[in-house]
Amino acid sequence: MLQAALRFVLYRLRGVPMAKVKFDGVIEAVRYNLEGQIDWVRAYERRGPTFSDRVLLDRSSLIERLKARKRFVIGQRKPQWASTFITASSLKLIQRGGRELIVAGESSADHDSLDGAPLI
Repeated sequence: MLQAALRFVLYRLRGVPMAKVKFDGVIEAVRYNLEGQIDWVRAYERRGPTFSDRVLLDRSSLIERLKARKRFVIGQRKPQWASTFITASSLKLIQRGGRELIVAGESSADHDSLDGAPLI
C-alpha cells in the first residue's frame, strides 16, 4: 500500500496524469426473466476512486442509475488487480414501442439485450 501511494505521489510530481476510469459501474453477469427483460444483474459500482464488492441490482435500480447518467459497461474484474477491469461494450437505455429497453453496444433488439455478459 505504501509503495502504491509513493508511486502516485511521484507520478503527480512529474506531472504525468493518472489514467481516469470513465465508467460508474461494471456488469459482470445478468439474469433474464421469461419475457426477455433483465431480472437482475451482478455488478460492481464506483465508490469514489475504487469500486464496491459485487452488488445485485434489479432492473428498476439499473434503469434509475442509467437515467441519472451513470455509465455502465459489460466486463469482469482482473484477478489480483483490485479496481482494474476488462471491459467490453457500454449500456444504453433506449425507447422502443413505448417501452424502455436496456441494450449493450449497438444492439437493436426488441427486448433487453446485454450481449457479452454471462448468464446466471
